[in-house]
Amino acid sequence: MSVPQLDSLAKSAAAVPGRTPAVIRLLVLATFVVILNETIMINAIPQLMSALHITEQTAQWLSTAFMLTMAVVIPITGWFLQRVSTRHAYTTAMGLFLLGTALAIVAPSFEVLLGARIIQASGTAVMMPLLMTTLMQVVPEGDRGRVMGNVSLAISVAPAMGPTVSGVILQFGRWQLLFAVVLPIAAVIAWRGLAQLKNVGEPQFSTIDWLSMVTAAAGFGGLVYGLSRFEGGDARVAAAIVAAGLATIAFFVVRQVVLQKRGAPLMDLRILRHRTYTVALILMSVAFMAMLGSMILLPLYLQNVRELSPLQTGLLVMPGGLAMGLLGPIVGRLFDRFGGRVLVIPGAIGITLALIGFTQATMTMPFWQLLGLHALLMVSLAATFTPVFTLGLGAVPPHLYSHASSLLSTLQQVSGAIGTALVVTVMSARTDALRSAGVTEALATLGGMRLAFVIGAVLSVVVVVTALLLPARADNVGEVEGSGR
Repeated sequence: MSVPQLDSLAKSAAAVPGRTPAVIRLLVLATFVVILNETIMINAIPQLMSALHITEQTAQWLSTAFMLTMAVVIPITGWFLQRVSTRHAYTTAMGLFLLGTALAIVAPSFEVLLGARIIQASGTAVMMPLLMTTLMQVVPEGDRGRVMGNVSLAISVAPAMGPTVSGVILQFGRWQLLFAVVLPIAAVIAWRGLAQLKNVGEPQFSTIDWLSMVTAAAGFGGLVYGLSRFEGGDARVAAAIVAAGLATIAFFVVRQVVLQKRGAPLMDLRILRHRTYTVALILMSVAFMAMLGSMILLPLYLQNVRELSPLQTGLLVMPGGLAMGLLGPIVGRLFDRFGGRVLVIPGAIGITLALIGFTQATMTMPFWQLLGLHALLMVSLAATFTPVFTLGLGAVPPHLYSHASSLLSTLQQVSGAIGTALVVTVMSARTDALRSAGVTEALATLGGMRLAFVIGAVLSVVVVVTALLLPARADNVGEVEGSGR
């Protein structure tokens, strides 16, 4: 994208103070709908087991495959978004998502439904980096916090609201209704988007290194798949797959370093030279591990230990998800005015306090306390995510935005898989140990969950420490980082 074009777009976005550019509003709405589907199947597992005659571990693959596909496809999007126009990328993302959703409605078997989820996830994987890259191109730096606050609604709140939405929908029909409700909404959004969306920037022709593409898919996909195998699988096999995935990722990294010298990497890792971006990447990864882990544990506790229905569980966690979404724009405006540290540090501390509170869960803890702890967690995550996204992406030069958002989105998926595998493995091991010691089933399950929440609390301490390393604003370090280029 040329400098005059970028300046023109920035001026047009800033021409109306307090307004989010139309292109961003469209992309946020589309992204919210597609990301919502990442966790929408969680509450449908019991019904799917009965309807499709599958085990719980098999049904869980409908969520795992979504995450796995995201981890495979997203690393390629940095190259893809540079090569095609905004409208082309949007059409690809929404077209794949609509195709997968329509196929899911009529899926006669688990295998077809699994394929539909993979197609859905392929579209979602393109949409997330497209939104982040476009935002960084069209929104002036002084207005990014407010706009990024709106973006956090799609990226962070949508997965948190998935179980709530599915719990409500499943009260009115079978699992197919989850997709039947989403399809017309997504179709209208896709139609409106194509009618109003304008191209941002100009596509840049570049070749693709197929070896990098294969190793990225095998490495990140193998890592997420191996982590998912820890849940109810052979730990030794899972560990071997994880090790193979990490080795492949290491080869991918070396390959990108070599290709950078020729100017044609699939994922430009020079973004990691920017300290603020790297710190933000670490913080976001650990925070997502803690968030996804708690999203798995809390519904299990409420349904398996406290015997709430999926709808009751969804309603209990809904206030926290809504608070997170509503606070996103407010947090963004505060960031524009005061910088990131005054938000991120208290947010990180709030995450730790909430997870410590969950470690004290009992068979009779009042539901208002659980609701309060969940709301504290969601509000703290809102105070953390928006500034960290803005600081991290704002620390890299414009020509690397697509690569920076691609790596950030990839590690979100990998971190989510790590967090899920970690808490489930710890919970299962502790539960089995207590059960073997003669503890009742309910108390054994509770003991396993409490220890798993301890792991989440320990991870959150890393978030606090990392938050202390972030600057108040990206431009405070831009001169230092830029001087080394």
